[in-house]
Amino acid sequence: MGKSRSLWLCFPVLRLTSSFWRCPLSRRSLIIATLCAVYLLFVVSYVGYSQQQRDRRTDNHKYRHTRGLETDGAFLDSADLPTGESSVVPTRSNVVYITLKFKRLKPANIRGTIRPKLRRKLRKTKSASSAFTHDKLGALERDAGQVNHHFAPKTSWKETRDVDYKSLDVIHRDEVDNTSSIRIYSQRAPQWLSAQDVGAMRFLADAKVLRIREVSRGESPSPLLVFEGETRTRGNHTRGRVCVGRCGVISSPGDTTEVFAFHLDRVLGLNRTLPAVGRKFRFLHDGQPCPVALWDASLYPEGLAAGRATVRLTWGGYQRSLKQRCWLRNINPRPDSDCCSIHHFEWSKLALFDFLLQIHNRLDGSCCGFRPRQEDECVELGPRAECRDPERLHLANIFHRGHDPRHLVFTNNKGFFDRNEDNLDFRLLEGITDLPEQAVSVLRSRRLRERLLQSLFLDQTYWESQGGRQGIDKLIDVIERRAKVLLTYINAHGIKVITMNA
Repeated sequence: MGKSRSLWLCFPVLRLTSSFWRCPLSRRSLIIATLCAVYLLFVVSYVGYSQQQRDRRTDNHKYRHTRGLETDGAFLDSADLPTGESSVVPTRSNVVYITLKFKRLKPANIRGTIRPKLRRKLRKTKSASSAFTHDKLGALERDAGQVNHHFAPKTSWKETRDVDYKSLDVIHRDEVDNTSSIRIYSQRAPQWLSAQDVGAMRFLADAKVLRIREVSRGESPSPLLVFEGETRTRGNHTRGRVCVGRCGVISSPGDTTEVFAFHLDRVLGLNRTLPAVGRKFRFLHDGQPCPVALWDASLYPEGLAAGRATVRLTWGGYQRSLKQRCWLRNINPRPDSDCCSIHHFEWSKLALFDFLLQIHNRLDGSCCGFRPRQEDECVELGPRAECRDPERLHLANIFHRGHDPRHLVFTNNKGFFDRNEDNLDFRLLEGITDLPEQAVSVLRSRRLRERLLQSLFLDQTYWESQGGRQGIDKLIDVIERRAKVLLTYINAHGIKVITMNA
């Protein structure tokens, strides 16, 4: 029974086979070609479907990896995992939202880290305190925009001019945007920024402006424009004081290097600059982004009339103090030496910082180490004959806090990004025999770009004012090229790289 069934099943196949061989050769060739074409079409469709499934799995894997959702721990940095925490929690600070790729991916928990905008309906009130006409408001804003142009330099520091913007703030109270311009998407800020730095950045970027004061600085021709952003203490004892509470110093829109210098200083681990951010004021400079630095009263221990705590040195005295290695190992220098109150390591940090940004107004105010441009201040002052006499060259902008005379504070950080590598000021490195290990290690690790991107991305106003990612990349390109030149200089001159914790 089974044998007859198998023969019955094989009979159609045998019949088709015999019919095939009895056909003419042309028809057999056509049948074979048709079968091959059908088989090839089937293979191509199957391969395409398999590739589509594989790509879908790869995209899903990348999505989970960029959001920190991998559970096997293979993509997490084990050095950043805190003790006792599960490996499924992303721990690398601010890496998830800024990478070296041009297109930035948003973090997974963005909804829980950014405060939503509060959309309120505008209500028109007829309060007497806010009954300003459009003409009065325009006049108030015009006066505020010109507050930095009509100040008499001979006015004493007590004769400060106050501009109260409480009424202006009441008018725009319903238009206030509560979203912070400091963007921190991950659970914590980058490790090189302290909690005090982040708090100062948020204050400078988001604090409500209560009052703006224009104050002179003794003999300095340029006044300071200081704003108060916290509630002031009322009473007679506050009169004559520049700042009560926390304040910020507003600079002109052209001094944006101050913000970049702050982030570079923190990335390199120097910690010598004051926190600075970019901010827009609708009543100043036509709403252009201005750098705002934190006010530090300890730089004026004897009051604003006496100026900041300054170290007065000539270039010759500075070079002799470098050779004597003043205050090293906490050894008091001899009275007849050329040492000042600044620790020896501070000059090494200053030289490295100024070389990367090409800040010459501190150590090379006469532009003796490079070819200046016609618009540079040293060219406008006249010929540079004093470059031949080191005792006639004076260091400038060398400041320290009144209670800490051993450590410098880097202010007035006017850097230049348009200076080519063949015109760098190597005079800034003259006499330097050692440099800080922490800063040099960052330059050698080739992670300078990554860290600067992560740090500068926090300040949204500054980031956008420089043209976004493309503009920031151009600035970092300049710093990276100068870093390579500096590393070559270190190897060529045998400069020691040592730990500087003083």
